[in-house]
Amino acid sequence: MPALVEDIRACRICADNPDKLPLPHDPRPVLQVSETARLCICGQAPGTRVHKSGRPFTDPSGDRLRDWMGIGEDIFYDPQKLAIIPMGFCFPGLDAKGGDLPPRPECRKAWHDDLFEALPQIELILVIGQYAQGYHLGKSRKKSLTETVAHWRDFWDECSSNNKPKVLPLPHPSWRNNAWIKKNPWFETDLLPVLKQEVARLV
Repeated sequence: MPALVEDIRACRICADNPDKLPLPHDPRPVLQVSETARLCICGQAPGTRVHKSGRPFTDPSGDRLRDWMGIGEDIFYDPQKLAIIPMGFCFPGLDAKGGDLPPRPECRKAWHDDLFEALPQIELILVIGQYAQGYHLGKSRKKSLTETVAHWRDFWDECSSNNKPKVLPLPHPSWRNNAWIKKNPWFETDLLPVLKQEVARLV
């Protein structure tokens, strides 16, 4: 595990040998892992603030995610308790409209299978956004993010019956999703209590 993480932190594939266009800035892989964490967050990719800080979820979306989970920064940033593995380890850059580009595909191809294989102790994976849900749910993912999150109990039961880590799909905790949360009240009334209960058990 230490050697694998060291290799990831030194990775320059998307700058030196990219699939398509190279990363528009110097790589700065961001992740948090250990051999003891039983809970893992798998999101999209670092944003501009995280690229500067080198620390995952150091932005308002991180504040909301910690609130959803019912924990503070002390637990959230303790790698012995919580792993954070985005689908893209580096900030992918901005599109023409100023939004974040999708996670770089090089990360998943080069690292994710080996990394998750080295984490057999993980019991719960929180998958945030369509790219993380596509990787962890595969063909079980529904046609839209809303439909995927709405069927969270199906994925929960399926993983339990297969003796695999439980997978809980979530929307992105960005404040841009305020309208989505208001439109889907079941998310706060049904899903979040289960999330908080499981987080408390695992950390």
